[in-house]
Amino acid sequence: MTHSSNTFDRRDFLHLSAALATGAGFYATAGVRAADETKPKGPLEKLAIAAIGVGGKGSSDCDQAASLGQLVAICDIDEKRLNQKADKFPQAAKFFDFRELLDKLGKKVDAVVVSTPDHTHAVACAMAIRAGKHVYCQKPLTHSVYEARLLRQLAKENKVCTQMGNQGTAGDQFRTSVELLRSGALGKIKEVHLWTNRPTGFWRQAPDLVSRPKPAPVPAHVKWDLFLGPAPEREYAPGIHPFAWRGFRDFGTGALGDMACHTANMPYMGLRLTTPLAVRAEAGEYNPETFPAWAKVTFEFALPGVPEPINVIWYEGTRDGKKLTPPLELLQGTEKGYSGSGSLIVAEYATLYSPDDYGATRKFIGKAAKDIKTPEKTLPRRGGNGDLQMKAEWFEAIAKNDPSIALSNFEYACPLTESILLGNIAMIANNNKRLVYDAANMKFTGTPEFDKYLSREYRKGWKL
Repeated sequence: MTHSSNTFDRRDFLHLSAALATGAGFYATAGVRAADETKPKGPLEKLAIAAIGVGGKGSSDCDQAASLGQLVAICDIDEKRLNQKADKFPQAAKFFDFRELLDKLGKKVDAVVVSTPDHTHAVACAMAIRAGKHVYCQKPLTHSVYEARLLRQLAKENKVCTQMGNQGTAGDQFRTSVELLRSGALGKIKEVHLWTNRPTGFWRQAPDLVSRPKPAPVPAHVKWDLFLGPAPEREYAPGIHPFAWRGFRDFGTGALGDMACHTANMPYMGLRLTTPLAVRAEAGEYNPETFPAWAKVTFEFALPGVPEPINVIWYEGTRDGKKLTPPLELLQGTEKGYSGSGSLIVAEYATLYSPDDYGATRKFIGKAAKDIKTPEKTLPRRGGNGDLQMKAEWFEAIAKNDPSIALSNFEYACPLTESILLGNIAMIANNNKRLVYDAANMKFTGTPEFDKYLSREYRKGWKL
């Protein structure tokens, strides 16, 4: 715990431990209890929270954290969004700059929720962790491979409790699928396929946007310099804030960064993957402004105790008018086509098909599918709203001073994020150019010209 005015004492911890023993029902009522100020607050609700980024996904992240703890500060570069949240939580101090928030209120904050665009995740997290704050950060955890490495190191050194916001991790069906993969019930794993419904219909990027949008005056409610943060200097242009930044290389990590922390999560955790041995991609034409119109990325992963690596193949976008998905024959006639997003794990005895973003549902395909047995329970069940449960699990980790309780803690989430971001570098290399990754030294073997994409330069005034 941090040494602040809101730190739990031993009596608080004992009360909390008893409450946690009641299970998911305790969390399901947390929001109701927090909203009713006439009732005494429990130990969890004493945790002082600062929410950095309170629009979009940050809005629900802020509300959920506030339902479990005490919201003492909110921060956003958009004054309209900030004021909307301030109307709901008038007790919370308002800030535009998270650096100022942490400098001024550091001693009054126990934990921080970061829900900003990708390019500012690492800066906000690193500053909070160095100040001894526990951190919940939206996916993808970072904008670059180097940032992921650093956050993992900082979290470990500062002994804080962390969680990445890939909320499917809290789902009961997700956890049973992880147990199933770890049990070996599917036999030898052959390959994994992942696909997404992004970016089409969600944000603009190639092929209809391949150059920098025309500049325009900055709206009065937007603090553009703070939005840029560590990103390169550029003039304001409509169509970037508040959401379409995802398709721009300076700010987002594209469809792969946005969704693979969800769709890859179940096989990644279940197969105990780490970082890839190599990665290669076929992709649409490269431009320095946005991500390509389509991509097929192949990651080569080692499996624990297995001599041959397996391929984990990612599909995104539309090529020649057709959405990229795995070969249809892998469904063995059980479906007419693939879901909008999902994962497919092809194995010796059966294929596990999860037709959603989070690995929350599954079916087995193959002659031996009926013989797949339910494995032994090894992971706790959370029940209820997966997104809220991710925060509740993080709160429990803080209360018990045990970072491992949060399953998507940075020790796990940083290698997952690092692996995914390597795919974006492979898209730049393109044409199936195989990039052999030396994870121990964080560099590419034989292709050093791509090492520069593992990190980035920060704008003056911003640092890790």
